[in-house]
Amino acid sequence: MQGNLPPEAQEKLEELQDLQETAQQVAAQKQEAETQLTESQTALEELDDIEGDTKMYRQLGELLVETDYDEAEDDLEEKVSSLEVRVDTLEKQEERVQEQFEELQEELQQMLGGGPGGMGGAGGA
Repeated sequence: MQGNLPPEAQEKLEELQDLQETAQQVAAQKQEAETQLTESQTALEELDDIEGDTKMYRQLGELLVETDYDEAEDDLEEKVSSLEVRVDTLEKQEERVQEQFEELQEELQQMLGGGPGGMGGAGGA
């Protein structure tokens, strides 16, 4: 199928495929960050039901280490804040990739079905 396309169109098609792969990666990263954000928000909400002098533990790698209420709360608040920024950044990146994909798709369609001059050699820059 691609063998019949002019080189410019093949290039655009490859760019489209790369953008599609990038979009999938960004979407997966965003989903993971959203899941972590939800879990962290839930844990932070659960702290409201716990008394301040209750023994708590946090996981560090394979270990559980004792922590106090204030430290646990501060850590979770910081994590939630960080994850909110990450999700926001990934949403913006996802939008940019989608816009680039749509623009490139439109260019390819014009190149393939644009009529006279659509595949011309002496065009603009």
